Amino acid sequence: MPRSKTVVPGRARRRKILKAAKGNYSGRRKLFKSALQTVQRAGQFAYEHRRTRKRDFRRLWITRINAAARINGLSYSSLISGLKRANIEVNRKLLADLAVRDAAAFAKLAEAAKSAAV
Repeated sequence: MPRSKTVVPGRARRRKILKAAKGNYSGRRKLFKSALQTVQRAGQFAYEHRRTRKRDFRRLWITRINAAARINGLSYSSLISGLKRANIEVNRKLLADLAVRDAAAFAKLAEAAKSAAV
């Protein structure tokens, strides 16, 4: 039986890496070793940033909710506490969206939180 060589699978692996390195400058897209390092590093950043994106959005939502709550005479913590006491389960993403797009609805929630806090 003839010896099998890994030419086709190896070429496919290299082609996949070089395709992923497309858009980089100079040898980072043309030379396999440099391209491999670039792609691996990019993958690490992508993995990490998929997680930090969630944190960043939560921070943004809290900032927006706090700003809208202060317009309605509450702090962020008192708003969240009042909503919990009033048994109003609204997540921060939705609260932030209401704060930006529908100030009247947010004001109603803020009033409910105010009355529940007292």
